[in-house]
Amino acid sequence: MPERAAMDWARPIISMSMRWKSYWALSRSIRMLTLVALFVFAFSVLLLTRKQKTSGHSDGCDFPAIFNFGDSNSDTGGKSAAFHRIPYPNGETFFHKPSGRYCDGKLIVDFIAEKLGLPYLSAYLDSIGTNFRHGANFATGGSTIQPVDAIIFNQGFSPISLDIQLLQFEQFRERTNELHREGVNSNIKRGIPRPEDFSKALYTLDIGQNDLTGAIKLMGEKQVLASIPGLIDQFTQAVTRLYQLGARAFWIHNTGPFGCLPQQVLDYPPKPENVDQNGCIKSQNEVAQEFNRQLKERVSLLRVRLQDAALTYVDIYSAKYSLISDAMKHGFTNPLGYCCGHYLNDKCSTKKIVNGTEVPRPSCSNPSAYISWDGVHYSHAANQWVANKILDGSLSDPSTPISEGCQKPHHL
Repeated sequence: MPERAAMDWARPIISMSMRWKSYWALSRSIRMLTLVALFVFAFSVLLLTRKQKTSGHSDGCDFPAIFNFGDSNSDTGGKSAAFHRIPYPNGETFFHKPSGRYCDGKLIVDFIAEKLGLPYLSAYLDSIGTNFRHGANFATGGSTIQPVDAIIFNQGFSPISLDIQLLQFEQFRERTNELHREGVNSNIKRGIPRPEDFSKALYTLDIGQNDLTGAIKLMGEKQVLASIPGLIDQFTQAVTRLYQLGARAFWIHNTGPFGCLPQQVLDYPPKPENVDQNGCIKSQNEVAQEFNRQLKERVSLLRVRLQDAALTYVDIYSAKYSLISDAMKHGFTNPLGYCCGHYLNDKCSTKKIVNGTEVPRPSCSNPSAYISWDGVHYSHAANQWVANKILDGSLSDPSTPISEGCQKPHHL
């Protein structure tokens, strides 16, 4: 009996022990599964992070190319290739040689390319050392929205207006697709976009300043204001045509405060009542603002008409005027000063003859201290500052970072 009682007493303990073993075995399995799940999750995050770093941005557009249209604010060599090489000291700060840009270094479009992890854009008109695998630049210095007539041309503006740039793009796209259909060798393919890139690319436009400043030379500001609806109509036609050719993501810059350009202030010395707190010409900036107001309205209408397109309106004006207003706070000197050349006779875009020899125009010792490079165009340092202000989408409508510029707003 005592032995049986002992066994009866031990039985619950043995049973409990077995239960604990089962519990710990199950608990160990759950812990192992949890660790495996955590490992898989961490590995997935690592892969995603690496993909984001290699693509140059953190969200889903992954633009394979950029196609740009505009004037000297975004020309990376078109005018220089077509007419005359833009001489040194243009290019001195970053490229350390003439680069086809009216600047000592990079333009905003160059910072856009960097942000998207793409190479700098080759000019469509440049036949030397170009590569169009990741896009092309159709902008040329002096270009206008409106087609060029004799009056506009005689003011020194480019004959390659926006309508001509579109024709060049159409031919570029058509010939690129032909080469792919013909099965050309890999060396040629490495220098041109893939056919599918045209619908996935980012289309950037920065044009209109020359139409307005050129018109101010010829007519009163009231007449210039009356011409703006026609310019907006022509711009709209260009965007619509690009859409018909497959473009779906548009990044559209408005025009800057050209009443603050040193050359404008020198050309049109304003009366005291027409000067703002920064020394800019108020009435000219009001023309720019009216152009921008109508442009923004039209982009909004285009969103309704082109419903599968993503159109981002970018407020370049506010970025540039903010920089001009707080120039010294941001490390710049007098915003109405400029670095390269001298007014009228010694322009930075032309060479100087000394004792029968061509020599570069003089530039200042510290270009990064100036907002204006040559009285008309912004310096490398100023372009970088403006790019940093706009690329995060904080000055855009909708407020979309450029890396997400293919995505439509949810409310549309």
